[in-house]
Amino acid sequence: MATSKGIENPELRFSAALVRAANLPGVRINREAYLRQALGRQCSEEEIRRAIEETPAAAGIPVEVLDKAANDSINYEAAKTSALSAAAGIPGLLLLPATVPADVVQYFGHMLRIAQKLAYLYSWPDLLSDENDDLDDATKGVLTLFIGVMFGTQSANAAVGKVAGMMSKQVAKKLPQKALTQGVIYPVVKKVAGYLGVQMTKQTFAKTVSKAIPVVGAVVSGGLTLATYLPMAKRLKRHLSGLDLTKPTHVVVDAEVVDVEVVHEPSASGHDDQSEADDTVPAR
Repeated sequence: MATSKGIENPELRFSAALVRAANLPGVRINREAYLRQALGRQCSEEEIRRAIEETPAAAGIPVEVLDKAANDSINYEAAKTSALSAAAGIPGLLLLPATVPADVVQYFGHMLRIAQKLAYLYSWPDLLSDENDDLDDATKGVLTLFIGVMFGTQSANAAVGKVAGMMSKQVAKKLPQKALTQGVIYPVVKKVAGYLGVQMTKQTFAKTVSKAIPVVGAVVSGGLTLATYLPMAKRLKRHLSGLDLTKPTHVVVDAEVVDVEVVHEPSASGHDDQSEADDTVPAR
């Protein structure tokens, strides 16, 4: 009975999907390799070296260069996940029990890919570069918040801003472990995870409908994926690019971030978790 309740819990359902997606082949982005590839044509070797050792902001890389690299990465990932979603729709009704869960997880995998790329461009620390590392709780927490931003939850926006503020004020290049795992940010992470678990269930149902007819389902599913993924990725780009971490700073250091900020848990009414009116994400 306990296992059944755990599966039905939206927060646990999302957390399990997040871990599964993070462990898919090709989902983890090597920060150094990505920054070299993304900035190679526009920046000098010295700028790239400093961006890798510190941050792109500390290297003084112009925001226009970062924005172009971000847009290129968004378009690449959107096209890739749309193609994979369309391919998963071809089998039709017969294979739905197998294709739908896998398709949702790969969709989250591509959300994690673009979240990492945007984070590295806009001066966040290494998140998932090592394929062999377990997903620690602090990283899981910040990735949950990033996806929450992509879904338009205001509480995730505020929490990401607070985490960035902690790191910026203390010029550290490590996530605030305590705040994300047991401190002031943690209640928000849990609430956002629960909200995302509910949205994941809705998306699974929408995909079941779109894939019911072979070939036609493939076209619909691929189109829905593209229509949702692009605005979600752009929403995260807008948010990360506007944070203090993107501003030129002095040398960042390997220091623990002190948990000093206060983030209030969203109200029980759920109003904080409504999508932004200017860019609503439809169910897929």
